[in-house]
Amino acid sequence: MAKHLIIVESPAKAKTIEKFLGKNYQVLASVGHVRDLPKSKIGVNVEKDFEPEYINIRGKGDVIKVLRGAAKKADRVFLATDPDREGEAIAWHLGTILSIPQEEPCRIEFHEITKEAVKEAIHHPRQIDLNLVDAQQARRVLDRLVGYKISPLLWRKVRKGLSAGRVQSVATKLICDRENEINAFIKEEYWSIGMDLRHVPSDLPFEAELSQFKGKKIEIGNETDALEMKRYLESVDPVITEVQNKVKSRAPQPPFTTSSLQQDAANRLGFSASKTMMVAQQLYEGIAVKGQGTIGLITYMRTDSTRISEEAKRHLSEFIDREYGEIYQNKKVRTEKKSKSAQDAHEAVRPTYVHLTPEELEASLTKDQQKLYTLIWQRFVASGMSDATFDSKNVSIVAGEALLKANGLLLKFDGFLKVYEFSSFKETRLPDIQAGDLVQRLHVKPEQHFTQPPARYTEATLVKEMEEKGIGRPSTYAPTIATIISRGYVEREKKSLKPTELGYIINDIMAGYFEEIVNVDFTAGMENKLDEVEAGNMEWHSILREFYGPFSETLAKADERLEKLDLTEKTDLLCEKCGHPLNIKHGRFGKFYACSNYPQCDYTKAILNEIGIDCPVCKEGKVVERKTKKLKTFYGCSRFPECRFVSWNRPVGRPCPVCGEALVEKITKKNKTILCSSTSCNYKEVSSH
Repeated sequence: MAKHLIIVESPAKAKTIEKFLGKNYQVLASVGHVRDLPKSKIGVNVEKDFEPEYINIRGKGDVIKVLRGAAKKADRVFLATDPDREGEAIAWHLGTILSIPQEEPCRIEFHEITKEAVKEAIHHPRQIDLNLVDAQQARRVLDRLVGYKISPLLWRKVRKGLSAGRVQSVATKLICDRENEINAFIKEEYWSIGMDLRHVPSDLPFEAELSQFKGKKIEIGNETDALEMKRYLESVDPVITEVQNKVKSRAPQPPFTTSSLQQDAANRLGFSASKTMMVAQQLYEGIAVKGQGTIGLITYMRTDSTRISEEAKRHLSEFIDREYGEIYQNKKVRTEKKSKSAQDAHEAVRPTYVHLTPEELEASLTKDQQKLYTLIWQRFVASGMSDATFDSKNVSIVAGEALLKANGLLLKFDGFLKVYEFSSFKETRLPDIQAGDLVQRLHVKPEQHFTQPPARYTEATLVKEMEEKGIGRPSTYAPTIATIISRGYVEREKKSLKPTELGYIINDIMAGYFEEIVNVDFTAGMENKLDEVEAGNMEWHSILREFYGPFSETLAKADERLEKLDLTEKTDLLCEKCGHPLNIKHGRFGKFYACSNYPQCDYTKAILNEIGIDCPVCKEGKVVERKTKKLKTFYGCSRFPECRFVSWNRPVGRPCPVCGEALVEKITKKNKTILCSSTSCNYKEVSSH
């Protein structure tokens, strides 16, 4: 019989840890939270100083029974939930239902699931940190008050099924504000002028760009001025007046934090924030590695720190020296930059064993796991390598009263770029130019441009914005984005995030009646207060007392002043069932037709977004965009269920020249590919964006 019981959150994590330990240990999973606030009511007693009314979560009865039974038989119980606020709160709830005294050192934590880390943690248990628990309770109660007080108001004034949240409302506002900027943007014309030149001594061509005229920065706003400048440049001889040769260096980026991992995974791999965290969780909890057993491959993935342990630094240094040579070792002291809101509680996201290269693990990982592990491994290894150096050449060319510039950049030593490239680097080669060398003008090239509006947020740029503004914490970025998309407030358009009509409506209500809730500074300030609770410098109830008085007054005013919104749109279409006019209604999955004779007639019909292509299967219906329950776009026939054509990729309206099946369009970051929808056909056409 096991003498010691270890309780973790995840069954996968339990399975990994149990393999490290002997027969004296039993490892069980709580499968997440075991207690929480009830779903059926607010569950916070405002009159009793915001005391939360926790209940055992419905459906967790069997899990709790097993845990209680195992705890009674064990000599000692260790609570090994995740090493963050939420994990500490789960440990506290487990301690409560298992009747573990608060003063008992039952809490163990580790930031990587390796045999060494787990055994070390078991030898150094501690008491449950009530400051962390209180910080999590304050967040939970605060979010419950906002959600369960504002959401019913939205149900009464707009429609059922809507919700508001403290962080999700701010994220929605950021996206709406950006869309308003884009819509209000007025583009302005401007021109650049380039010159193709030939270096006479080497007979090699190169390009230069007009920089100044008569000693002032050049600004050309219309075609007339551009052509006038072109004629001027064609009338004067260019002369090389100065050549500056420099060596520039670029340092590697530090290892990943949660937000930088989500950003890079989005930009390089096309992963959503939630997908990144899901795959990272799998890598953290343990993978069965062929010949080595189950191993946690990365450290804890919810962190805002770039710090790494001294032991990890030593292993990294040894690995770089062995695999790449001493010349690739970092010789500089690099200071870590921390954001103002960083808690720095955990190490950066890194591989647990740097010697386990992506190539060695390829046979043990899924494609997505392999991609993400490779990204994490490369970034970590690069962080300990030497700077990349470049030969930079800056050439000044005078033509009459005009100054032109030509810039060259060549990689001199790859350094960290040997393992981790950055996308902004592009080599530009110039001839071996010296001041006074002869050059010949070949062409003068005016080019028209227009200023561009700010880009819509992607998941990556929204996470970056939230982190910079202190909105939320590493554990909240992915769930926040997933929530505003699932609520229908925001939709993905390719990789961008765009507010829906419903999102605008909710944002207008929140901004108009709950300005403080959606205020970025308020939300960031609240995060700082929660950090103070965690540090033991603030009592958690005081945050709620300070917040709730003004909030309840604002809520009452909003209920009184906000008129019920009728989102119904009338149409000229008639109900196929009873003949009454059809109206357009709003639902969770967007707009739909509904009979105006409801509830006497319950006829509804989906509003289909046709893409202008006939169904490639039945030839009678049209291909339409549809949404899954998770609001992911796919394509199907308008005659469904009579015709069951379906495709994740957008059909292009022509058959495959090889097998005759429908061709579809698949867009990645680098390419647009036309490929055959048949899995047995390899036909494809690739073009760059």
